[in-house]
Amino acid sequence: MTKAEFQKLARRPVLLDGATGSNLLAAGMPRGGSTERWILQHPEVLAGLQRAYVEAGSQIVYTATFGGNRRAMALSGNTEEIGAFNRRLVEITQGAVEGRALVAGDLTTSGLVPDASEEYTYADALELYKEQISCLAAAGVDLLVAETMISVDEAMAAVEAAGQVCDLPILCCLTVEADGNAFSGGHAADGAAALEALGADAVGINCSVGPDQLEAVVAGIRAAVRLPVIAKPNAGMPAITERGEVLYSMGPEDFAGHMERLMAVGATLVGGCCGTTPAYIRCLRQRLQAAEGRL
Repeated sequence: MTKAEFQKLARRPVLLDGATGSNLLAAGMPRGGSTERWILQHPEVLAGLQRAYVEAGSQIVYTATFGGNRRAMALSGNTEEIGAFNRRLVEITQGAVEGRALVAGDLTTSGLVPDASEEYTYADALELYKEQISCLAAAGVDLLVAETMISVDEAMAAVEAAGQVCDLPILCCLTVEADGNAFSGGHAADGAAALEALGADAVGINCSVGPDQLEAVVAGIRAAVRLPVIAKPNAGMPAITERGEVLYSMGPEDFAGHMERLMAVGATLVGGCCGTTPAYIRCLRQRLQAAEGRL
């Protein structure tokens, strides 16, 4: 997919997918291990989930390459060659969607803030993302998404890396507090403007909190950039049961209603993060169909 093709697509609402990790946990994935290794051992579980997202209406589905950079692989004990590792994960998603949705190569934070210490510099971040993006591009993804970025500087490194190694569109999402402040400093609106200047093709927020707390944040991003704006929040706030289960406060209908408000203030690409399922995407699609008759 070219950048021009993506901008044409994003002139109208685009449905993203929902959560991966929380659904895999519900399907039996143990906590504390490598999500990616478990997926490679149980590819049918991810493929079934991603097929369900496409059937619910998702137009872009994220690969399960969240932890597919060299640093994350080393920390989780994955010793496979990085190119083959990312390719195998991309192939699961490509096989699941069967051309019915675009495949987004997924990147995320290292968990560190560039230049906060000598351990991890901006130059290190740039090389980290250049390597993984090269692997994802070679595997044939349609576009890239850097999500759950806790540092504006690291998000900038991901966008800059994409521009240096390929021509694919790159979407970039920060994860922020309800007031729009990024966890490592800076504000979502200012960060979005900086990412636009570096060449991002869409900017916004994911994970964070529920959609009911993000209206002002999304409106602020919309006012700061000319790019399509992404909103992919959690299914409300989580609560832990006595059995250790994580329950989210919003059901699909409630979630979709709040997402309509985010679209009203400027979100164009919408989906869900932790706690959401294909039912949330289906409900959101139905709301969009009723309101606009365009999807």
